[in-house]
Order: sequence, then C-alpha cells, then structure tokens
Amino acid sequence: MEISSEQVLAALRNVEDPDFKKDLVTLNMIKELTIVDKKISFTLELTTPACPMKDMLKNACLNAIKYFVAQDAEIHINITSRVTKPTDTTQLAAIKNIILVSSGKGGVGKSTVASNLAVTLAADGAKVGLIDADIYGPSVPTMFGLVGAKPSARETSEGKTLILPIEKYGIKLLSLGFFADPDQPVPWRGPMASNAIKQLFNDADWGELDYLIVDLPPGTGDIHITITQSFPIAGAVIVTTPQQVALADTRKGLAMFKMPSINIPVLGVIENMAYFTPEELPDNRYYIFGRDGGKALATAFGVPFLGEIPIVQGITEGGDNGTPIALDKESKMAAAFAEIAGKIAQQVSINNAQPANC
Repeated sequence: MEISSEQVLAALRNVEDPDFKKDLVTLNMIKELTIVDKKISFTLELTTPACPMKDMLKNACLNAIKYFVAQDAEIHINITSRVTKPTDTTQLAAIKNIILVSSGKGGVGKSTVASNLAVTLAADGAKVGLIDADIYGPSVPTMFGLVGAKPSARETSEGKTLILPIEKYGIKLLSLGFFADPDQPVPWRGPMASNAIKQLFNDADWGELDYLIVDLPPGTGDIHITITQSFPIAGAVIVTTPQQVALADTRKGLAMFKMPSINIPVLGVIENMAYFTPEELPDNRYYIFGRDGGKALATAFGVPFLGEIPIVQGITEGGDNGTPIALDKESKMAAAFAEIAGKIAQQVSINNAQPANC
C-alpha cells in the first residue's frame, strides 16, 4: 500500500505540543515531508534549540506514524529550530529575545547564573549574546577569562562606529569591564551609567541573535529602569539564595518587574546555593542557608520555579578560571543549567505566541 503525505499529516495531527495546546501540523512545525515507498522523512521545527520536550515530541511523532499509517514504515525525523520573537518588536530587530537576569541583592550568584545560561543556550545551537550591565562590579571578563581584553570596532557605510563584541565559547560578549581599568573604581552618576549601558545595546554590532542575556546589577536602580524602558524585553529571570535576608531584597526586585510602569514578564525564579553536597558524600544534602526559599518566593508571586543550583566547588573554580561549569557536559551542574535554560526558552516561546494585547 502506497503511503501518502495526507496520511502522514493526518497522523501527526494527533501529536499536540503541550505548551501551545495545538497539534504540530496546525502549528506549522512539520517541514520538508518526503515519502519514498515506506521511507518517510520530515523536519520537526521547534521554537527553540533548548526545547526540553524535543525527545518527547520526536517519539510521539514516531509512534503516531507507526500506529496510524504503517507499522513497518522507516521514519527519519530531522529536528531544527526557529526561535520566535514578540510580534510587535521592531527595535533591535536582529535580536529576537532580550532576557534579563536580576536580583535585588548582590552576592547571590547572578553573574554565575547568567554566564552558565548563556553557555548552555549557545551549546544547544542558539545564537547568544551576553551583556554585563553591572557597571560597578562587572564579572563577565573574569568568568570568561577575558580580563584586560578590549573590543575592536568597525565603521559602517553610513560612517557610524560600531563596537564588535568579543566572542568566546560561541557567545558574543560585551561588558563595561572591557572599557575600564579593573583596578580602578567607576565613579559614574546615574545618567552617565545609563548612557554607557545604552551604547552596549545600540552601538554594538550584535548581528542576529536568538537570545541576548543581560546580567543586571543588584538592586532596582537607574540601570534597571533604563533597560526596561528603552528596549523590548522578552522576560526577566530572578536569582536568589534561600536565606531570608536575600529573599527580602529579591522580593523587591521581582516586584519591580510587575510594576505598571515596567510590566516585564517574569520567566521564573532560580534558587542558587540551595544546598551543599560534599564530594565524598554525593547523596547528602546540607541546607546551610535554609530550604525552599526560592520556591516559596515563586509561589507567592505566581511565577514558575525554574530550579535549584547547589553549592559546588567546581562552579566557583570555573568562574575564577574563565571556564563556566556548563562547558563540562559530563558534570551534574551542566545538566542542572541545561534543565533551567530549557524551561526559560520554553517560557519565552509560550509568551511570544500570545496575542500582542495579552
């Protein structure tokens, strides 16, 4: 019996994307379908290369064709992605999604989280940029082994000078630390700092990016207001530690994004330094800073809880050595960051699919 494309597409209409609550054919995620005898080949186009359900969707497609079309069909599925963006975004049009990594308090590991999320998304195949917007304590140069590095520039045909981000580990990087002496303080007032941050967005040759991660400074000051009111933001990720003193400040930072004058979607909460596990006792967990504080914060604000990052020596060493731990694909920490990055990318795709007036 000859297999038709109509039969295959009818079978795939039984596979629903759990995020968008529609089938893959209706969502136009099935591409390049070819059939030769019993050999069926097509491309499954996801909304992000970091999709946490790619294996589930692939298996569901295989099972649907086997069940509804032919048990002995030979099926090849090529998985690709096309990262979505908000439908009304025209500013910085080549950058699809700007994601802020924020916390109301310093010292919670926000820069570590931002760096490892960028590394993870890039390793999945996304085009990623990272802006270190912590003007008074930039960490990205250290975390990527680029202390003392200086970006170059190029002239456009219109005579404008553009900064060329430094590329490392597949990520385009810019930090105010690249433009200042690391041993000297930066005594800038608010307007000066805000203008410098705007230049990192507007006067840089970012090219096409799926995700631009922005590592914000602690607090809720001028830099936060400048970025959220000047650029189209896909969402914010909140980083906290479990103890109450951190949660009190983080609560204010999260609440800022829900203010009517800012109104940025909160993609979720990450609890860093959630527990300590000694290397010699890998099954033991010691909650030295308290327990489930980040989860309780997410519940209180009705936002997703993205996951826990434990205290691990390798995370600190990787940041100090310029090799973020997510580069080590064999480590449990890389797996933890991969799970969190997948949830963030998933939430961005869901938000982008909403009507503009929602």
